[in-house]
Amino acid sequence: MAEPEPNEKIPAKRSLGKCCALHWRGKATVLMPLLTLPLLIHGILDNEPAFRCMYLVSNMALFWITEAIPLYLTSLFPVVFLPLFDILGSDQVCKLYFSDTVVMFIGGLIIALAIEYSNLHQRIAMKTILLVGCSPRRLHFGLVMVTCFISLWISNSAATAMMCPIVKAVLSELDSQNIFTVYKSQEEEPMEEGDPPHPSTISMAFYFGVAYAATIGGCGTLIGTGTNLTFKGLYDTRFPKSKTQIDFPIFMAYAIPIVVIVNVLLLYFSLQVTHMGLFRGKSQTGLEVKRGTEGQAVVKTVIKARHQELGPMTCHEIQVTVLFILMVFLLFTRKPGFVTGWGDFLNAQKIGSGPPVWLPVMLLFALPTQYTFFKYCCGKPPFTGQSMDALLSWIYIHRNTPWGLCFLLGGGFALAEGSKVSGMAKMLGDSLKFASKMPPIVVEGMCILIGLFCTAFSSNVAICNILIPIFSEMALAIKMHPLKLTLPPSLAISMAYHLPVSTPPNAIISGYAGIKTKYLALAGILPTIWAFIVLMLNSQYGNIIFPESTKFPDWAKDA
Repeated sequence: MAEPEPNEKIPAKRSLGKCCALHWRGKATVLMPLLTLPLLIHGILDNEPAFRCMYLVSNMALFWITEAIPLYLTSLFPVVFLPLFDILGSDQVCKLYFSDTVVMFIGGLIIALAIEYSNLHQRIAMKTILLVGCSPRRLHFGLVMVTCFISLWISNSAATAMMCPIVKAVLSELDSQNIFTVYKSQEEEPMEEGDPPHPSTISMAFYFGVAYAATIGGCGTLIGTGTNLTFKGLYDTRFPKSKTQIDFPIFMAYAIPIVVIVNVLLLYFSLQVTHMGLFRGKSQTGLEVKRGTEGQAVVKTVIKARHQELGPMTCHEIQVTVLFILMVFLLFTRKPGFVTGWGDFLNAQKIGSGPPVWLPVMLLFALPTQYTFFKYCCGKPPFTGQSMDALLSWIYIHRNTPWGLCFLLGGGFALAEGSKVSGMAKMLGDSLKFASKMPPIVVEGMCILIGLFCTAFSSNVAICNILIPIFSEMALAIKMHPLKLTLPPSLAISMAYHLPVSTPPNAIISGYAGIKTKYLALAGILPTIWAFIVLMLNSQYGNIIFPESTKFPDWAKDA
C-alpha cells in the first residue's frame, strides 16, 4: 500500500489502526493492570492477601505472555509489589533472586561459555560426524545426536547457535556439488526481492533436527535448560521438607533413558519420514536423498577439512575438558543417594548444587591457556614481556552471559513464595479438587497437555513459573505426590516445537536459515505427539526412580 503524502489527510479508521499497531505495547501496559484491578480492590477492602497476590500473578502472566515490556523487567515486579502488598519483606524477596539454584544456573552458563571460548564444541561436533558417516541420512543422524549430547551440558540455545554454521557449511558444499536441492525455487516458495532463497524440505530437516535435538537434550540434566532449574527451585521453595531430593544424578536417571534417548530417536525417525523421504524411495525427496548418498565422499571431504583446520587439541581445550569433567564428577558425587557423597561427608553446613559448579568456574579464571612461562622460571633474562591469558575472559563472559535469565528464574521463585505465604496457591489448588475423581494417570496427562499447549505461545521459563505452583497446590488438594504433577509438566514445557517465540532454538534456526513459521509449525506436530507419549511413559518409569511418589507423602500433609 502506498504511503500517504505529507499533507494528505489520513482516514480516522486507518489512523487509529496504525496507532494501535505501532503503539500497542504502551496501551497494553496501561490497560492490563486496569482490567485486573477488581482483584486488588477486593484484596484490599476484604483484607485478603491471596487476592492481592493474585492481582500481581495475573499481571505478571499477562506481561510475560504479551511481552508488552521485556520479560526480565516483568520478573522484577515481586521486588516492588510483594512488600507493598504486605505479603513478603524485601529481604525475603531479594534472597530468592540469588538462591542456590540461580547460582548453579549462572555457573552452568559460564562453563558452557568456556567450552565455546576454547572452541572445544566444534572439535566434538566434527569428530562425531566423521565417525558416524556422511551420507544424508547418516549426516542427519550425526548432527541430531551431537547436538542432543552437547545440549545436555550447555544451554540449548548455545548448542543450536553452535551447530547452525556447521549445517550451513555442509549444505553449501552439497549445493555447489549439486548433490541434492538445498533451496526451494521461487515457484515453490516466493520470496521478496533481496531475500535469500528458502531452504528446501531436506535442508529444513537438518535445521529442525538441530533445534529440536537441542531442546530434547536440554531436558536431560538440571543445567541443560532454564526450565529444569526453574522447576527445581520452585519445588524446593514450596516443599522444603520434601524427602524426595531432586539432585543432579537422580534427575539424569529419571530423564535420560526415555525423555532424551527414546525421544531423540523418535525425532530422527519423524524427520526422516516427513522431510527425507523414508519409505518413499520413488518420491522426489527420496530420489534426491539417494543421489546424496552416492556423493557422500564430497561431504566427508568438507567435514574433514574443517576438522583439520582446528589442528591438534590445544592445552586450552584439554584443561577446559578436565574442568568440565570435574564439574560433572562433583555434581554426581555430592549426594548420589545410593552411597555417602562428599557433600554428606563435609556437611558442616548444607552444601547445595552451587559450590560444585563454581569451583571449576573459579579455576577457569585462575589457570593459564598454556604453560610456556615455566621455561623462564629458572632461565636468565631477557624474559618475555607477554602475559598469559586465562582459560576464560571476564569480558567475554560479561558480553555473552544472558544475565536477564537470572531475574526470570528469581522472579518465578519469589512469585511462588508469595503465592504460598499469601494463601493464593492453596486457594487455586483447592478450586481444582474436582480432579480427585479422575484416575491419577488422567490427571498427569491433563497437566502434561496443558504444559505442551501453553509453552507453544510464550517463553518456556515464564510458563513454568506460572503453571508449576498451580500444579503443586493441585497435587496437595487431590492428595497426589507433588512430584507426579510437577516434574512431567516441567519437561513438557521445555518441548516447544511449533513457533519461533516458544523457545530460543526455534527462534535461532528461524532467523539464521530464514525458515518461515508455517514450516516450523507443521514440522512440530509429530514431535509434539511423541513428546506427549514419551512423557506419559516416563511418568510410569518415574515410579522406579522415585518409588515414594506412588503415594501421598506424610510431609506433604502439613505443606
